[in-house]
Amino acid sequence: MKAPFSSLIDSDSPVLVDFSAEWCGPCKALAPILRQVKDQLGDRLKIIKIDVDRNASLAGKFQVRGVPTLVLFRKGQPVWRQSGVLPAEAILQAIGPFL
Repeated sequence: MKAPFSSLIDSDSPVLVDFSAEWCGPCKALAPILRQVKDQLGDRLKIIKIDVDRNASLAGKFQVRGVPTLVLFRKGQPVWRQSGVLPAEAILQAIGPFL
C-alpha cells in the first residue's frame, strides 16, 4: 500500500518532490541531475517523483502548471519551487539554506 503524500512530505529532513510525466523529455533529462543531487546530499534529502498524469489532484493542489516542477517541502510545507530543468549545482545552491 502506498503511503499518503502528506506523510511522505511531513518530515524533519527536507523532501524534494519532482512533479513529472512519462511523456516529458525535460523530465527525463532531469532524472540524472536529481541522482547527482541525491549522491551529494545522501540522507540529508529525500527525493520523491510524482507522475502528474497519475496524480492530477495532487498536481492541482500544488498548482503545478508545467513539468518538470520541483517543490521542496520542509515539515510538510512548500519552501521552494522551480519549474524546468536546472543543473545540479543550481538545485544544490537553491535548496542549501533549507537543509
